[in-house]
Amino acid sequence: MPSNGSGPVGRPPAVLRSLSRLLDPVDRDSEFLFGLIMALTFTCALSAATAGDSDIRTVMYGALACNVAWGVVDAVMYLLSSLAERGRSLLSLRRLRSADSVDSVRPLIEERLPDSVVAVLKPKELEELRRRIAGLPLPAGPVRLRRGDYIAAVAVFVVVVLATVPVILPLALIDDPSVALRVSNAAAVALLYYFGRLVAVATGAPPLRTGLAMVALGVALVAVAMALGG
Repeated sequence: MPSNGSGPVGRPPAVLRSLSRLLDPVDRDSEFLFGLIMALTFTCALSAATAGDSDIRTVMYGALACNVAWGVVDAVMYLLSSLAERGRSLLSLRRLRSADSVDSVRPLIEERLPDSVVAVLKPKELEELRRRIAGLPLPAGPVRLRRGDYIAAVAVFVVVVLATVPVILPLALIDDPSVALRVSNAAAVALLYYFGRLVAVATGAPPLRTGLAMVALGVALVAVAMALGG
């Protein structure tokens, strides 16, 4: 589909569209990019001219193990973030229900809605909104995670681990270590660009510029991670 005059961006593969039913597209693409950058820190640590078979195997296992570990961490952080957001929403509802005037409602609404939306709400509309919210029942019991949250957390884990596959697959299939590393790194750079464009489409940013910026950012982050011993 065309976007911002930068040419078409193809539909994501079926597996990514399936994951989009569980995760926000920006979250999905961001997690994939994160996993890809993590895997790149392993492959870029090797020299294509001197890498041997044992080095390749070490990189493959290291990249996979690292992303499995970070997939677990990201999944847990997703659950904690979901729980915190649900608690924040409940707190906002309680404060809105206890608001006794339009003046006390407006700052609470501003916390949850864009400024441009709040700006067009008239005092009469805010008062009507306040009365309706005051009549809403509070959820029974404490804030809890739901089944969908756990499924989405598993999706986060899957996305981070899947990001490792394009990086390590050439290392497993190509016998020549130097060629395998070059193909692996080329595939990773291409995916950085592709997923940068997907993020741009989802956020309304220029796809071409965002894709190139994502490549530059990915390379810079890999360089920083390697310089710090990552």
